Amino acid sequence: MFGAIPDSHGPRLSLGRKLCHLNWGLLFLIALIASIGFAMLYSAAEGSLEPWAGKQIVRFGIGCAIMVVLALTDIRVWLRWAYLVYAVLLVLLVGVEVAGMVGMGARRWIVLGPITLQPSELMKIGLVLALARYFHRLDEDQVNRLYALLPPLLMVAVPAALVLRQPDLGTATMLVAGSAVLFFLAGVRWWKFVLVAALGAAAVPVAWNMLHDYQRQRVLTFLEPERDPLGAGYHIIQSKIALGSGGMFGKGFMQGSQSQLDFLPEKQTDFIFTMLTEELGLAGGLFLLVLYALVIFCCYAIALRSRNQFGRLLGLGVTATFFLYAFINMAMVMGVLPVVGVPLPLVSYGGSALITLQIGFGLLLSVSVHRDVWISRGPGMPD
Repeated sequence: MFGAIPDSHGPRLSLGRKLCHLNWGLLFLIALIASIGFAMLYSAAEGSLEPWAGKQIVRFGIGCAIMVVLALTDIRVWLRWAYLVYAVLLVLLVGVEVAGMVGMGARRWIVLGPITLQPSELMKIGLVLALARYFHRLDEDQVNRLYALLPPLLMVAVPAALVLRQPDLGTATMLVAGSAVLFFLAGVRWWKFVLVAALGAAAVPVAWNMLHDYQRQRVLTFLEPERDPLGAGYHIIQSKIALGSGGMFGKGFMQGSQSQLDFLPEKQTDFIFTMLTEELGLAGGLFLLVLYALVIFCCYAIALRSRNQFGRLLGLGVTATFFLYAFINMAMVMGVLPVVGVPLPLVSYGGSALITLQIGFGLLLSVSVHRDVWISRGPGMPD
């Protein structure tokens, strides 16, 4: 199962040619966005590299090395080991359930020697990898048969259920939403999504009763933040104040009153975009949005240039994951979506989320480097 790989053809590139084929423009954009994050973390610590910016710089450097190694590895290797990567991450998620570390009221981390890992973050890319491998071998008719859809649905449902138990509604939402994008790109007909959405709407009362108290409070606070301005609504109210107070060009770097006086909670993680717009204004926020749009455009172009279905689906899945990170975080801090704890990509403090994104970009760059590799899709289901 894990070792089988379809027939493949394409040029065997030397290391020098692979380095030349790297998308250096995308690497520059990633480094530029990360540098904005370093500056914001420096500001959040009132002009100090500790405790956030220094660690984030080191993590980013390690992630860059991982990213380049992944990019230079033949894409057929990722096809071969996709299911195994997914299986290992699933075991780690079960390990979190059994012996995970509790922090901030949730069991999301597992300690592996000197490393504290959040497997649910890595599963976002592992699931994309496995689904791309699965759908690679199916044609449009096979994709829409019920027997062919059951395995990938199970592949999504199991990790999503484990993540919900941690509990982590934001990550579970991203797993399901990112997978839905891949199902659509693989050729699943639109009416099936409408049917699933209708069933989901019918299940809302049941889902509401299954939510934890704090998750219900988040939804109610999203609908009416002023109902508890000093409790559940405090975060989003302070976020909106900071967003509006920045004006067009902001109060200046390290001059934000809401962030520097600690009115803004979690300013180094979930609400770092709010701090950025308070200090750099609407212009700074729009500049970051433009950089994100350029990254998404580059990723989309890389995916579409791939000659093989696996590369296209992998590239588009990574692109969708990156988009969901940015969209959910920004919508969350503006009050458009409930606060679900999704970090701002490449900017928010956090090791697992940062490394996850860099792993995703490394796989995407592998798609770019090996874009001319043709891999036979073959008949029937994958091995």
